[in-house]
Amino acid sequence: MTDQHKILLIEDDREIATTIRSVLESSGYNVTHAPNGKEGKRLADEIQPDLVITDMMMPQLGGFPVLEYLRSLPKSPRVIMITANEGGRHKAYAEMLGVDDYLRKPFAMDVMLEAVERSLSRLKETAAETAKPKRTRKKSE
Repeated sequence: MTDQHKILLIEDDREIATTIRSVLESSGYNVTHAPNGKEGKRLADEIQPDLVITDMMMPQLGGFPVLEYLRSLPKSPRVIMITANEGGRHKAYAEMLGVDDYLRKPFAMDVMLEAVERSLSRLKETAAETAKPKRTRKKSE
């Protein structure tokens, strides 16, 4: 079931990316990795992921411009932002831009998996809502 979900991981730290990717893949997810935000934007267009997990602080293009770009797409993916940044303003801005989750590094991998499952279950709920035929109500109802 989970193998149909495409996840794009945008993380410049190779060690962190390798760990997250292996945990997600061993849980049955299809994961593509981008080492920076610029490559992440290109891959987001190419593979149209269901979920993007992006770091906030990266060379070439940081997480916020990536998030703003993802929100401009016709089929905007779910997003989890990960960061070592402690600032509350960053979290507030990420939430304003519509992230599903905001995880501060270091985090346990089971916390990451729970966040992924929550985000993807919201994706299913949204898809189910849009698939339902719209019922029009009569004024007498």
